[in-house]
Amino acid sequence: MDKKIQIAAIAFAIVFSVLVLTSPNDPIPLPEPNSNSDSDFVTVLAENLTKPRAIAVSDDRIFVTEKDGLIRVIQNNTLLESPLATLRTADVFDGGLLGIALHPNFSTNHLMYVFMTYEENDILWNKILQITESENKLVTAETILDKIPGSSFTNGGFIKFGPDNKLYVGTGTVSDASHLPQDLNSLSGKILRINDDGTIPEDNPFNNSPVYSLGHRNPQGITWDDSGNLFVAEFGPEKNDEINLIQAGKNYGWPEQQCSGNEKFEDAVLCYDPSIEPGGILYYSGESLDFESSFIMASMRAANLYQLDFDEGLSSQKSILSGIGRVRDVVQGQDGSLYVITSNTDGKGFPDSMDDKLLRILK
Repeated sequence: MDKKIQIAAIAFAIVFSVLVLTSPNDPIPLPEPNSNSDSDFVTVLAENLTKPRAIAVSDDRIFVTEKDGLIRVIQNNTLLESPLATLRTADVFDGGLLGIALHPNFSTNHLMYVFMTYEENDILWNKILQITESENKLVTAETILDKIPGSSFTNGGFIKFGPDNKLYVGTGTVSDASHLPQDLNSLSGKILRINDDGTIPEDNPFNNSPVYSLGHRNPQGITWDDSGNLFVAEFGPEKNDEINLIQAGKNYGWPEQQCSGNEKFEDAVLCYDPSIEPGGILYYSGESLDFESSFIMASMRAANLYQLDFDEGLSSQKSILSGIGRVRDVVQGQDGSLYVITSNTDGKGFPDSMDDKLLRILK
């Protein structure tokens, strides 16, 4: 498939005159969206994906998780009919097969990692699987981290390797009434940091614990800038979505604090009220696309892919792509292009006959 549509003049998908964004220190109205130049294009690489959740890109393949348990493969710009794996996941609204990450040495060891929700004795849990693949087929699957408390609605679910080659995991709270995100003995509502085999790094902030930071509600995306600073995007409860600068051992307040206001906790870098449902985020380090700002953020409720400079704040936020419905995840390819998945079949969107889609933004 080789459909191309211009980014320029794509219809803006939602009326933002009623949307107000706030910063802990300086409330700023949302700026008008803009588009890139006519030389930037979107290519539709795959259609009819079912509840896609996350993307991982290798040298010659793209892997997409579908919430119902499938790992789909796009090779040579073609969606393969047979999935790489079909996993038995819990059938809950915001759980299932969620995040995916490729080992830094994936091209030689063929290791990938997925975050999945499952049910055991009527209790929901999440776990991390390490999968070995060969020629787009699962060879082995081993659980390397288990018994992460699960939920029907707030599982978190991202997993990404950081610049230090450690695996970072975002976990959600089991309910908005739960105080487990404040409990260091629980894996709920945390950013976790583990080695590639599931063991605990010796330099983690809490002794013999995978916990890297605590006090999170429902983290959705993670990225690092070129200085190694770690940023996480997470859902609030209908409002107060947060972008947080994560530091080892720090507490981000949930459920006692939303965004800012309590000196015991870290303030959010950005706070969105009402919610825009941020998804995947990345720090763009390529040269193929010319963006005014370095950070790229997917948004589901706001139905946009944004560029945003966290140092400059909300005034720098501008639309890169709209008119495709809910945008779930965004990752950077090795050639500097961007890969994006929509999330219109997740039960909260309005899918067309070809949704959901994997798209590539390139010149």
